[in-house]
Amino acid sequence: MILITEFMDEAWVEWLRGRAEVVYEPDLPDRPDDLSRLAAGARALIVRNRTQVRGPLLETGFSCVGRLGVGLDNIDMDGCASRGIEVFPAVGANTLSVAEYVVTTAAVLRRGAYLMRGAMEAGGWPRGLAGQGREMAGAVLGLIGYGGIAREAARLARAWGMEVVAADPYARDFEGAREATAAEVLAQADVVSLHVPLTDETRHLIDADALAAMKPGAVLVNAARGGVVDEAAVCAALRSGQLGGAALDTFETEPLGPDHPFAGVSNLILTPHIGGVTQEANARVSEMTARRVAEHLGL
Repeated sequence: MILITEFMDEAWVEWLRGRAEVVYEPDLPDRPDDLSRLAAGARALIVRNRTQVRGPLLETGFSCVGRLGVGLDNIDMDGCASRGIEVFPAVGANTLSVAEYVVTTAAVLRRGAYLMRGAMEAGGWPRGLAGQGREMAGAVLGLIGYGGIAREAARLARAWGMEVVAADPYARDFEGAREATAAEVLAQADVVSLHVPLTDETRHLIDADALAAMKPGAVLVNAARGGVVDEAAVCAALRSGQLGGAALDTFETEPLGPDHPFAGVSNLILTPHIGGVTQEANARVSEMTARRVAEHLGL
């Protein structure tokens, strides 16, 4: 049996059903007892980012995990390796979706006018304020991390006439961007976008000190991992005006819950971890994952 614990393109769920028994219950992360019970009969798991593949779940006997996406911080990779459990992330399948999210949300924040609806509906006509928006052409996009998604974001940004700088101690090259240190990226960029995994090294990489080092009025985009950003520090920087805007797609706690720090903060776009999820990307991610799991199981 293949257990699918989060949403997947229906066509590829059906493709798998034509080859094996499939249990598809996309709300299982909210039902941990049912998740453990169903996993006990599974040959393979297919998950997104909310299913925690660790602890006792690893002892239930499945032989592989298909990851509908690329981040692996919800999967105990060492635990899987020690048990011979293969993990298949959908590398590259949602690259364009995330890259488009980066540049489009940055453009919305820099232009500013798209966030004026409330004032207009209240009877205002904030044309003077809206007219203070900034163009993307000639601005500097700073990328912290320079893997596949960052490179695609750089390509899109260059098409808009932006200059691109990037920092990544592990990058094989910096084609399409000017190499810089992380400190130089923060100091020079009009838009800072994060493209790093969540590790001990990167947790709260963007804290109060990093935000203070950014250009006044710069924009921050995080479609990587929530723990990379100190969320309270971002809110404080937005309130003070040091940060001109922010778009956050990932969070330390997902869903947010009642204790989040974002209420009443302006110039802030919040989206529910969907940077890599469009209809097209979901189909690509689902196809790649379904085929790799089926191949592993000999289906």
